[in-house]
Amino acid sequence: MITQQLRNAPQSAGIYQFFDHTGMLLYVGKAKVLKNRVKSYFRLTTPPSPAPTLSSRIHKMVLEIHRIEYVVVQSEHDALILENSLIKQLKPKYNILLRDDKTYPYITINLAESFPRFEITRKVIDDKNRRYFGPFSSSAKALLDALYLVFPLVQKRRCVQGKKACLFYQIKRCLAPCEGKIEPQAYAHIVQEALVALREPRTLIASLNAKMHAASLKLNFEEAVILRDILNHLKQTLHVTHVELLSLENYDVFALAIEGKMASIMRLFVREGKIVSTSHSIVNNAYGFDKDELYQRALFEFYNPMHQSVAHHILVAEHFNDHKEMEHFLSKKFAQKIDISIPKRGEKYYLTQIAQENAFTLLESMRSKSTENVCESLCTLFDLHHTPSRIEVFDNSHLGGESPVGAMVVWENGFQKASYRRYALHHKDEYAQMKEMLERRMGDFDKEPPPDMWLLDGGETLLILAHTLLKAHQYDLPVLAIAKEKIDAKAHRAKGSANDRVWHGTHCFTLPTSDKRLQFLQRLRDEAHRFAIAYHQKKKRSHDLQMNLLASKGIGHAILKKLLATLGTFEAIYEASCEEFEMILGEKIGKKIFNSLKK
Repeated sequence: MITQQLRNAPQSAGIYQFFDHTGMLLYVGKAKVLKNRVKSYFRLTTPPSPAPTLSSRIHKMVLEIHRIEYVVVQSEHDALILENSLIKQLKPKYNILLRDDKTYPYITINLAESFPRFEITRKVIDDKNRRYFGPFSSSAKALLDALYLVFPLVQKRRCVQGKKACLFYQIKRCLAPCEGKIEPQAYAHIVQEALVALREPRTLIASLNAKMHAASLKLNFEEAVILRDILNHLKQTLHVTHVELLSLENYDVFALAIEGKMASIMRLFVREGKIVSTSHSIVNNAYGFDKDELYQRALFEFYNPMHQSVAHHILVAEHFNDHKEMEHFLSKKFAQKIDISIPKRGEKYYLTQIAQENAFTLLESMRSKSTENVCESLCTLFDLHHTPSRIEVFDNSHLGGESPVGAMVVWENGFQKASYRRYALHHKDEYAQMKEMLERRMGDFDKEPPPDMWLLDGGETLLILAHTLLKAHQYDLPVLAIAKEKIDAKAHRAKGSANDRVWHGTHCFTLPTSDKRLQFLQRLRDEAHRFAIAYHQKKKRSHDLQMNLLASKGIGHAILKKLLATLGTFEAIYEASCEEFEMILGEKIGKKIFNSLKK
């Protein structure tokens, strides 16, 4: 069968798919000439056997191939697009899966405004009046906070729209352009100073240091602590800014480090000759890695969002196959000439070596963490196709059905708090709350791709619910559920009163309390529980405060319940017109309540 399919392979560009004897998809690849590429995997014996030049990972895969399918396209560019689309959708067993398809933040300012302010954005638009700085990995907010502490700029967007100076003017953090206390020309001079500081963050650090010491001398320790925290964040995230090049050019630099089943991808962002920020990814694959494929996937995923910015020059630490095709793809995508080069000497080579050294250092530090071993053990225990590196954990919280909320926390080599999500829910029972939360998360899969695994705080019923929803939306995602064993029909959360049980598929697992895998899942569950309760308490306090405020204006519980049922939120009650109140409560009571609120 394989021999015939090799013989019938098309002599054109396209993608090929390898399947095993059960019909499971093993691998998706692209080729300029399908026949030549697919034949390179085999030694043409009878039956065909793996070619001797293959890596151990691909050699193992070839031994499992039972069927080959082809899809012919017009060009290699189309093949690259289709290949990556199928890999994302189908998650083949031996393909490398990355999660770098996100944009990175920039700091931007619109100089066309009379009193412009700096903002964080993830979308770069073609506007001659806008200035962009970045991309940044985690230092964008710290830089922005530092700018507004050092320079008396317009602090909030709504400040410009107001007509009266606010608290920022009183504490000397703003010059009150809203009251005309500063002219646009004088304000523009301050903006130019801020632009210079943004290009050279070390000047910001010096200014913050001076402010921190001044606050300490005045015994204003609260302000000094805030300044210290911002300073520490800046120093940590900008630790490589001392590297400066003679040529004031822009580069994006990529390097890899691979050790067994783990790999790291390191990126440096060089703007005007300075390294402004770095970012990295840690990738796990039970079947190992291929360097050429990993470089290609790293570049494709990083520049995949249509609004992602790109430097004209991309430097990579090592040669990889098809880098010219990737050059062509990026040039066509961004409608500008993109150059991918592998420097051998000089400043550019120095940059790639910095990136590669950091990639190996990062990998070494990550390998020492026991969590990776725990995730691999989870993969073995639950017979998962891939070691889960990104896990989303869900829990909900309410008090007798009141103020229901949901929470999602994310684990990816540690808790990723920037990826946490809170959900204001509308149902009173926990089953419907979880259903609403999971459906809303699936609705965001186009913006934020699915993780490697879901973990639910609940039992078998919620596990079945998650599988039903995923199947209905045609997603294939492993799901675990963790809950206390019920004693006398009650789940006991107190430590020692009952064991946690874990559900996967149709099986229930009871692990000893000393099991590292159970402790890891408990840690994830507890973080989701903490985050959900914190949000619930905040929402409940806000709800109670609003209830008290409205009660003080003569609005009783029955009337408030009727208003909320129709208008939905407290904000809508305050903004409703007299006619709306009369329609809901009747002419006499409606007018009375409206006049009471407006006092």
